[in-house]
Amino acid sequence: MAKIAVIYYSSTGNVHQLAAALAEGAQEAGAEVRLRRVPELAPEEAIDSNPLWRAHVDATADEVQEATPADLEWADGYALGSPTRFGTPAAQMKQFIDTLGGLWFTGKLADKGATAFTSAQNVHGGNETTILTFFNIFSHFGAVIVPPGYTDPLLFDAGGNPYGVSNASGGKSATASDAELAAARYQGRRLAEVSAKLAA
Repeated sequence: MAKIAVIYYSSTGNVHQLAAALAEGAQEAGAEVRLRRVPELAPEEAIDSNPLWRAHVDATADEVQEATPADLEWADGYALGSPTRFGTPAAQMKQFIDTLGGLWFTGKLADKGATAFTSAQNVHGGNETTILTFFNIFSHFGAVIVPPGYTDPLLFDAGGNPYGVSNASGGKSATASDAELAAARYQGRRLAEVSAKLAA
């Protein structure tokens, strides 16, 4: 049984929605899963300026534990998710990644399955480049990148992104379609299955 860490940042809930579905998929494949959110860095006044952001922060404060580097050390495979910010992961996710230097230096992030997911306001708002930025990071870790590719027809119904599940939110909260959630569950199952093989 693989151990999978699904670690994400979400401001208004779209990436959280994908993360939860990905975690479900990994569990369906028999994995032990930790669903974790990275710490919020934005000041309270910025969060309060967007009612969707405030509602999501409050809803997940006691529901989802904050991530620590120990979650990645524990895992056989990991999924990282973030909204896109100018085509790259959000600062909150980048700050968390920057705390992983000790694990990277000792090789404790290597030889594990790794996958990524994201959400942007628009279809062409940077979803693919954000995931590919995660792939750059995974390469530095020495991880084994596990994209969904085109390995199941259901991926086409979710927009056909071969790099990882993505969502175009339109500026709203929790907008993932049934097809995108199915693709996220599939991506979680695939990560769990590949990571179990690597761990064995």
